Formats: sequence, structure tokens, C-alpha cells
Amino acid sequence: MTERPRADARRNRARILAVAEDEVAAHGPDASLEQIARVAGVGSATVRRHFPTRRALLEAVSRSQMEALCGRARGLGGDGGGRSALVEWLADVVAHSASARGLVAALAFEGAEPGQEDGCAAMMEEAVEPLLRRAVREGAVAADVTVADLVTLVVGAVLATEHHPDPVAAADRVFRLAVAGIGPPGGRWSGAR
Repeated sequence: MTERPRADARRNRARILAVAEDEVAAHGPDASLEQIARVAGVGSATVRRHFPTRRALLEAVSRSQMEALCGRARGLGGDGGGRSALVEWLADVVAHSASARGLVAALAFEGAEPGQEDGCAAMMEEAVEPLLRRAVREGAVAADVTVADLVTLVVGAVLATEHHPDPVAAADRVFRLAVAGIGPPGGRWSGAR
């Protein structure tokens, strides 16, 4: 039987998380853990006890957004063609990641802690896998495309445009260019001559 945390520990965690959400929104994924502790009225050791790494804190901050996005992916499971459902959902992830500072850092596979199966990247993998499999079955996406490829595409588009005056629009444009290719509409570009 798992022991339930004490009431004061639950309150501290909730307070730290609320402050972290504000700090990450204001300063991005590099928000100061010491500032979060100060504003929450706890010591930095308390922050680290609840969130042992910066990534753990970012994932906790991003969890509700990722849960909503994953719910949307499940809702797209039967709508339209496989490729359009997959692209529509990935475009939503790009838009949310470009506007919600910290989410893209929580999605990035690089630096993920081993054994962290319930993180944002793992949630995304579980949500997008059925959409990807369907698009591959329909022949609308290459069979060798992986979820890791799609996460890298999202992360890359968002990080490449994060300092743009309108990062959401810029990330969406880069993402859609990558998905469509750079050839003319209706044309085929092989890249080889």
C-alpha cells in the first residue's frame, strides 16, 4: 500500500507547481528554481524533493496541456484521412509548444531521464502512435517514420522559431513546410538531379 503524502507536503507541492507555472510562462524552461522556491515560500531543498530535476518540474507544469492534447489525438482517431488527422494533431502540438513556454523542453527526448515512462514525451508517443500507424497503413506516410521523428520535427520547428516576433505563426509555417516539402503545390521534388 502506497503511503499518501502529508497534507503540508501536498500543499507545498501544489504551491510550488502554481508558482512554477507562472515563472515558466514568464521566463521559459530556464526559470530559476531558487526564485520559484522563494516565491512559493519554501526552501530550494523542498522544491528538489518534489521535483528532483528541472525536467521533472517542466513535465509537471506541462502535464495538463499534454493531457488535453493527448485527448484531442484520441478524438481524431476516426476522423478523415490518417495523414490529415496526424498533421492536424501535430500542428496543434506545435502551436501549443510555441505558445506555452516549457512544453517543448518537456517533449524533447534528449536529456530524458531513464525510466521516466510517464513523462510528456511518453504521453505524446502513446497518443500519436495510433494516428501514425493509421497513416502508414493508408500509405499516406512513409513506413519508416517513427514517433521519435515526429517529436523531433515538432521540437525543431518550435526551437528554430522561438525568438521570432510571432513564434506560433513561424513555427506553424516551418512545420507545414517540413510536412509538405519545398516543392511546388501538386509537384514532386526528389532532391536529386
